[in-house]
Amino acid sequence: VADHSVQVDKFGTTYALLENRAIEYKRNEERYVALKWAQKNFRNLKIVPPGNGIVHQVNIEFLARVVMNEGGILYPDTVIGTDSHTTMVNGISVLGWGVGGLEAETVMVGEPSFIIVPEVVGVNLKGFPREGVTATDIVLSVTEFLRKKDVVGKFVEYYGDGLKFLSAQDKTTISNMSPEYGATVGFFPPTRGTIKYLQLTGRNADHVKVVEEYLKKQGMFYDGKKKKYDVDLEFDLSTVEPSIAGPTNPEDRISISNTGQIRKIITEYLRKEVGSEQIRTFPLKINGQNTELRDGAVAIAAITSCTNTSNPDVLIGAALLAKNAVERGLQRKPFVKTSFAPGSPVVTEYLRSSNLEPYLEGLGFHVVGYGCTTCIGNSGPLIREVEEAIKENKIYTAAVLSGNRNFEGRINPSVKGSYLASPMLVVAYAIAGRMDINFDEEPIGLDPNGNPVFLKEIWPSKETIGEYEAKFMKRGQYVDRRDKIFEGVDEWEKLKIPEGSKFEFDQKSTYVREPPWFGVPSTLVDVKNARILAIFGDRITTDHISPAGSIVQDMDKYRKIWKEMQSGNTVAIDHADSPAAKYLMENGISPDEFNSFGARRGNHEVMLRGGFSNPKIRNLMVDTVGGYTIHYPSGRKMTFYDASMKYKEEGVPLVVFAGKMYGAGSSRDWASKVTYLMGIRAVIAESFERIHRSNLANMGVIPIELSTSQLSLKGDETVDVDLSSIKEGGTVTVTIKGQQGERRVEGKVRLDTKDEVEYCRSGNILNYTLKKL
Repeated sequence: VADHSVQVDKFGTTYALLENRAIEYKRNEERYVALKWAQKNFRNLKIVPPGNGIVHQVNIEFLARVVMNEGGILYPDTVIGTDSHTTMVNGISVLGWGVGGLEAETVMVGEPSFIIVPEVVGVNLKGFPREGVTATDIVLSVTEFLRKKDVVGKFVEYYGDGLKFLSAQDKTTISNMSPEYGATVGFFPPTRGTIKYLQLTGRNADHVKVVEEYLKKQGMFYDGKKKKYDVDLEFDLSTVEPSIAGPTNPEDRISISNTGQIRKIITEYLRKEVGSEQIRTFPLKINGQNTELRDGAVAIAAITSCTNTSNPDVLIGAALLAKNAVERGLQRKPFVKTSFAPGSPVVTEYLRSSNLEPYLEGLGFHVVGYGCTTCIGNSGPLIREVEEAIKENKIYTAAVLSGNRNFEGRINPSVKGSYLASPMLVVAYAIAGRMDINFDEEPIGLDPNGNPVFLKEIWPSKETIGEYEAKFMKRGQYVDRRDKIFEGVDEWEKLKIPEGSKFEFDQKSTYVREPPWFGVPSTLVDVKNARILAIFGDRITTDHISPAGSIVQDMDKYRKIWKEMQSGNTVAIDHADSPAAKYLMENGISPDEFNSFGARRGNHEVMLRGGFSNPKIRNLMVDTVGGYTIHYPSGRKMTFYDASMKYKEEGVPLVVFAGKMYGAGSSRDWASKVTYLMGIRAVIAESFERIHRSNLANMGVIPIELSTSQLSLKGDETVDVDLSSIKEGGTVTVTIKGQQGERRVEGKVRLDTKDEVEYCRSGNILNYTLKKL
């Protein structure tokens, strides 16, 4: 399912969808040709073309079968996916989780997927949600709760009386964010609600009947009886309150009434950046309209992401909120970039049939695409005047989105904080225009007569939302889309693919290059006199390691460099501090054609140069934020890419030290690929997130766990690691040599299976698999 490439370049008009689609195909034609060619030449591959929705919503609405029926043999449906939010399907009782692309590729050619038998954590849901509480509020609260319970690598199963107050779509929202609370899965057992969802979404009636009968006869249908779990927890739904999460972590929940916490975040930024805690206001003119931009302003308001756009409760709720707001004469603030990216065209169908779509559009929430957009970091540029004001005055602005991740620098490099919220609250913040509003005490806006309007006055009731769902959501809407799910838009159908069963790589391409993964040596060789490329703290995410969004922050700077290059100034390129941008310009690509790192994943040269280049990454070896390190013994400060290439020229291996939760976030296998390409032999951290640990092992990079916080490293040390005789789950000696002498510490090798050891012995999992074919 191709869903990660569409960007919000155009917004706020009825033409935004078509314009963004045209731009998407222009940028990604080479990649889409490769996909279309692969579909033709691989018998077990089907492509859901771009523009048909987000993979997880497509899965729950159309692809998942819950029970498989092959030649009369019935067995439970399962899935592994190359996106960490594959767990969304757990909400309709399909066991599935995310894996790295490397592992998925080998499974496609017949290799098994290995997992150590996990602990199972039962979560007893009790109570019922209060009026005004959404599934988004519940999942943000559950994420906060379970992160504190350390469920990393464990299976979570929900049970209890609270299940009957959750729809299937509510459950998929909660399951979707399993990676955010650390679990491998967040499973809901099948109930009558599961069967009703299959019926609503157009599954064949005979199949649905078989599903129900099979699950009941196998004892898998939820019966309310207490099961035995390794760990048993309790979560009270009645304690959940309207919430957001941010500014940089999904588990950092904030009640919307706790404006003091949000103001503290803003003032701490101001004290650090401008030397004062005073919230400032700046005059601004946008499209001829006078307005003011203050610290705490909302610069992006995006209804986006499979997490929430699969749930009609919050989407119809957002549309009804918009309807009530428009009828009271309210508008969004002119400095807010608004967008609406449903995970399925079915959403548009029921919003149109209910005549609610015009009200969302009245507040600027026009459909911009059917894909991940802002949630993956493809928010596009801010309104130009807003961007310039932020840059000139260091204004604290925020993004508010109905997504699942908000890591530093992910959503947009110009905003200082990103907050996860329900679609209903996204609309509310777009109208209010600032994050530090107390909706209980302050009006969301003024009507045309100057009278205050409070959020509670325009917030739709659960009863009203339910009435709209019952009247306007029809099985036929899903049946119609099911018949078209593998069809492409005109741009897809017009793509011309090369002939032949062997794909011919164009080595001049800046999008799709032949990768260097094959024919590489074993990585189970002792590391001697390695240098430290980086020392990180806790929570280094895969977004930090391999960004997916914009290749550069300051486009104007690179446009000037490009202009000088075109005028014959051959040294202008030396001013480029982004190795990836420099590479692209040297290959004739203008800054306006850079696209994103996510779109350039078919070119290892671009991705290598983007390794550890996130503008928010903090390497404790340097005194600045961003993608820099110190090369030793020269002591020179340089980009991670430049340093790694210099070490490679010198024949020096590398290691990285980090704190807890290294590799949190996306299942992005490029985070392990760039690690390998940079010559990093081992990552030594206090703990790893599940998928990234697996990806490192699959790529031949050795994950080692030990307490790094007590090492007091400076970065000029050299490191030896004895790797030649390691075993799965064994220990390894790490020798650190510095000015204070030599230290030996024992670490745990996080190669968890014999197969992972063999992958490393073969160089990587792809080499291992190729040898077996």
